[in-house]
Amino acid sequence: MTPERYEKILKVLNSRQTDLTVITDQVHKGQNLSAIIRTADAVGIHRVHAVYKEGVFRAHTGTAMGSHKWVKTTVHQDIVTPIQNLQSEGFQVLAAHFDERAVDYRDVDYTKPTALLLGAEKWGVSERACNQIDGTVIIPMMGMAESFNVSVACAIILAEAQRQRSEANMYNDRHLPLDEYHRLLFEWCQPVIARMCRERGLPYPVLDNTGHLQDPQAFSRLYNDAGVNDVEVAG
Repeated sequence: MTPERYEKILKVLNSRQTDLTVITDQVHKGQNLSAIIRTADAVGIHRVHAVYKEGVFRAHTGTAMGSHKWVKTTVHQDIVTPIQNLQSEGFQVLAAHFDERAVDYRDVDYTKPTALLLGAEKWGVSERACNQIDGTVIIPMMGMAESFNVSVACAIILAEAQRQRSEANMYNDRHLPLDEYHRLLFEWCQPVIARMCRERGLPYPVLDNTGHLQDPQAFSRLYNDAGVNDVEVAG
């Protein structure tokens, strides 16, 4: 853990936006999904929501470039669930979709709690989703193509959201709850030790102000003792 790495982790965690998110409605292509996650990470999104009837999500790691490790993904089997859950938390849910309600994506206030809904590559946003959302946005097109690729559209719209939030200084204050902040700080700084703790049901040890264990010897003794106890119980 270098000082530069530790400072970057702190900066990213402190700028994570808990009230900006993405919902993918049956987007199945791994490269598109992972590109969306990579964009979400780049604009500071903490969690995305993916909807699949089978309830399975697999990131295309080559496209995501590791971003799936930093952005949480909640998987739902029904599109209505994440929409209604987020609306109950005060989010405006806006779909990238052309209908009579559609407005230019730049005319939206993204400093409000916002969820951007993206439809499947072939079919777009489902009718069930359209019946639940708060509005729709479009990206003006100047060529013969009728629409952007779903991951490209996501990047264009979220770049505008980032611009507005940056101008409103929304990246300057911590949004994550303190307990989740400290948990993620440990897991990002010490992923191997975090896994060891989970395997043996141990609490995370305390970090110092450089991202290293404050007392590595004490953790080593605790970890070894837990291993001995596991063997005794198993016997």
